[in-house]
Amino acid sequence: MSLGVVIADDQALVRAGFRMILETDPELAVLAEVSNGAQALDVTRRLRPGIVLMDVRMPEMDGLEATRRIVRLSPAPRVLILTTFDLDEYVFDALQAGASGFVLKDVAPESLIAAVHTVAAGEALLAPSVTRRLIEAYTRDHRPTSPPAGIDELTPRELEILTLVARGMSNAEIAQRLVVSTATIKTHVGRVLEKLELRDRIQAVVLAYETGIVQPGTGPRP
Repeated sequence: MSLGVVIADDQALVRAGFRMILETDPELAVLAEVSNGAQALDVTRRLRPGIVLMDVRMPEMDGLEATRRIVRLSPAPRVLILTTFDLDEYVFDALQAGASGFVLKDVAPESLIAAVHTVAAGEALLAPSVTRRLIEAYTRDHRPTSPPAGIDELTPRELEILTLVARGMSNAEIAQRLVVSTATIKTHVGRVLEKLELRDRIQAVVLAYETGIVQPGTGPRP
């Protein structure tokens, strides 16, 4: 069965280019193209795609509000934000709104397809070289909030893994660093998300920076 995708962007050329790329993959099916957030919400309700590629700045309803509403649907699709490097604050807001990651509008075709499959598989799309910079730039000017109660339930190893996830490390990279199997790290990450009542790794990264568990520009907080 093909994975349904909705493309939401107010630029027709961007939509057409993304459709052309995605349709080269027989496992993906573009269900609709829309030009604003209100239309994205409407077609998502009707067509129930697995993935929504969402621009941020659109007329009528922007991508942030559309994302907030779409992730509340049942079943909720994953939202991938379409962005450029100059939208740092918007990207962070989108992650807070419930997006599962982002792709740059000039992304290579094979990277776009890989991103869609990654998010569809239940993983958040974390590109360490970009995601960390975006989150650190935004959180540097924001005061830490109080950690959730679930933090106290984390074991020392789980807290360590949370800090490494917040640094943008993949399960394989964490496993190599801690000299354990990737499956073990996957299990630990799952327990961290469950205890903190988080949907995915993106939310874990946002929480770690918001609460000061990890501080921008430094190593893990002791």
